[in-house]
Amino acid sequence: MGKSFVMILLFGGILWPSPGAILRNRFIGQKSPLTISVETSVRDTLRHDGQTRIYWVHIPPAYRKNGDSLPLVIALHGGGGSGQQFEVQSKLSEKADQEGFIAVYPDGLQNPGVLRLRTWNAGACCGQIASTQQADDVGFISKLIDKLVTTYQIDAKRVYATGHSNGAMLCYRLACQLSDKVAAIAANSGTMQLKTTCRPKRVMPILHVHSQLDRNVPYRGGVGTRSINKQWNPPVDSTLAVFAQLAKCNVQKQVIRTTDKYTLCKWADCQEGIQIQYYLTTDGGHSWPGGQKSARFIGDAPSEAFLNNDIIWSFFKTYSLP
Repeated sequence: MGKSFVMILLFGGILWPSPGAILRNRFIGQKSPLTISVETSVRDTLRHDGQTRIYWVHIPPAYRKNGDSLPLVIALHGGGGSGQQFEVQSKLSEKADQEGFIAVYPDGLQNPGVLRLRTWNAGACCGQIASTQQADDVGFISKLIDKLVTTYQIDAKRVYATGHSNGAMLCYRLACQLSDKVAAIAANSGTMQLKTTCRPKRVMPILHVHSQLDRNVPYRGGVGTRSINKQWNPPVDSTLAVFAQLAKCNVQKQVIRTTDKYTLCKWADCQEGIQIQYYLTTDGGHSWPGGQKSARFIGDAPSEAFLNNDIIWSFFKTYSLP
């Protein structure tokens, strides 16, 4: 394998080509499957817990056209990925330009070793620096929200979090521990890994997307056959049942729609008019529906059931903090 392109499956995520390689493709006009047709995001940093944390901000054209405060979507990469990589994989910046919201792509902390893979502390997963040494990623995201709301014209009541794999796991931790700042979450291909009881300050609207073919984080729970660290994953239904109980929804989920490509379920009659929705696709594996394939040779092809960004934004825009 060439030195310029190293791939590895870890914690349900993919290590992509280096961010520098992605940016070089953008700037010098090389054709690449990783290139996206949106304006390059801005790199920035903040200090938290003795560490310099990195994040990338994408500002949509709507921000420059009017003085309105815009929503913010925090997009969390999978284990072994990065903020820049996830921007490309998810194509979320394209949706931000269409709908007029700001997107931010934070980086997880790097772990020891030659590859310096980035992960998030979602509780029981993932990585030596993030999980084993208990990195304060919830505190980092909280401080990041505060900084962005101060720096940009952002509606603090319309801040949302989405993520893939290890990033989805962190979304669930944010739902439990940062519900006063995050209005809703959308988790893709990752379940809750919290080690302590979930005690949110408010009930949380949740959208979950998963594939029946996911071999990294199986939707029925257990250890994925393609999982490198062999972590145990709770079933999707068990994760969502926790939040359904907190919101006093009906105990049993309802099947809303079934097609040959996906099934949509929801928990109904929840407090404060929130919804908990669950899309289970029949294709795709461990991927972002409608996004880029995570790695040319070993990554799963994205589901073609729907465009993840469309259903996520449709879900997010109906909720705001009290």
